[in-house]
Amino acid sequence: MTDRDLILASGSPRRRQLLELIGVGFTVIPADVDETPLPGEDPVTYASRAARDKAQDVATSHPGRLVLGADTVVEVDQEILGKPSSADDAVSMLRRLSGRSHLVHTALALVTDATGHEVVDSARVQFLDLTDEMIRWYVATGEPMDKAGGYAIQGLGGLLVAGVEGSPHTVVGLPVHRLPELFAAHDIDFWSRLKEL
Repeated sequence: MTDRDLILASGSPRRRQLLELIGVGFTVIPADVDETPLPGEDPVTYASRAARDKAQDVATSHPGRLVLGADTVVEVDQEILGKPSSADDAVSMLRRLSGRSHLVHTALALVTDATGHEVVDSARVQFLDLTDEMIRWYVATGEPMDKAGGYAIQGLGGLLVAGVEGSPHTVVGLPVHRLPELFAAHDIDFWSRLKEL
């Protein structure tokens, strides 16, 4: 790790893979924060706050370093659909998403010392009409259990998705196309930090 490297305040393997793909130098230091939504907090506000809290949590113990926090929220009927608490909960979530569209919001927060900037990117995901057999098969794979909304579009859950309006990377959890503007808000040239691939 060098002082120039970004710190990713997330243990998500999907976010790590996307940063590696574009050649950003970084190290992973997961944040340890309470991710419970506040009473009455809307999905976008919650995602933004959670991303900021994660980045600030790690930045506190790494002064002078750039820290990237992220949070992804699935919204259906103006409600936050979190991670399933059980297989039955996953089945219920997938039935709720079946045959309709929902929103996915990913917030990014870039923090250094006392300065922080956030962006939120949203995408609309359309699900296929799911049969009980499809839902039971998918839940039995175990994949839904640690995923917001109970599915992973980049995995087997992609079989359930009819289409996406917006960036697929937003649904995965890191809208990489928003990183240049986030770095620019800190007066940093994002492109100069990329490694030669």
